[in-house]
Amino acid sequence: MGGGEVKLVDTSSWIEYLRGRNNTVADRVRDLMREDEAALCEMVLVELWNGARGESEKRVLRDLQEVLPVLPISAVVWLKAMSVAQACRGAGVTAPAADVVIAACAFHHGVELEHCDGHLDAVKTAWESAR
Repeated sequence: MGGGEVKLVDTSSWIEYLRGRNNTVADRVRDLMREDEAALCEMVLVELWNGARGESEKRVLRDLQEVLPVLPISAVVWLKAMSVAQACRGAGVTAPAADVVIAACAFHHGVELEHCDGHLDAVKTAWESAR
């Protein structure tokens, strides 16, 4: 891995990268890839495969799965996701279940999230406030 920290790249940022967008989000993902600091989790992969368009995107997804570390969503992560969901509910935050699981995976593995999804900011704030 590169000199920095691994980041779990959320679906929102992968979409910017995979669609070849020219913006700061896609640039951040490119930088993480170049520095060998990008990681995936199974929930992100499910979301990406669910939205994959065309053979070229599918080929890129297969390549990413082969070369990037996948942070596992173990039974412990699922339990943490339930706690994160409770923290969100207590803070009045409504977030998609997939975002809660992705955030819990990052929290469990002690990595930052690369994302451009406002739900994940709200989830992180709720989780930090509850701790």
